[in-house]
Amino acid sequence: MGNLSSLMFPLLLVLLAVPLFLSARKQKRAVAEQQALLNSLEPGDRVMTTSGVFATVVDASDDSEIKLEVAPGVVTTWLRQAVREKVVADTTTDAVVDDVEDAPAVEAEPAQQDTKK
Repeated sequence: MGNLSSLMFPLLLVLLAVPLFLSARKQKRAVAEQQALLNSLEPGDRVMTTSGVFATVVDASDDSEIKLEVAPGVVTTWLRQAVREKVVADTTTDAVVDDVEDAPAVEAEPAQQDTKK
């Protein structure tokens, strides 16, 4: 029984350390990806901020701030870290496709009611 209890403590440490190590690596990777996104922003890019506002990048020359056009003619200044992601316009869903030909409307006859009393 002594051998089992002497192995329990190191095993417990390993079981706690491995998830901490893996989560730290995952977090570092996410931070690096976000930093790469912020560094790649250029005028004309469509972005979404952390508050859910969609905008177009107007000026990305400053290291800490970015100018976004949220509506035509409305330019606001944001911290770069407020940009959550680049938005890629999906042109396939913008087009309206009408493959179904319009068939002539068929009028249904009114149902015959039973007039027996």
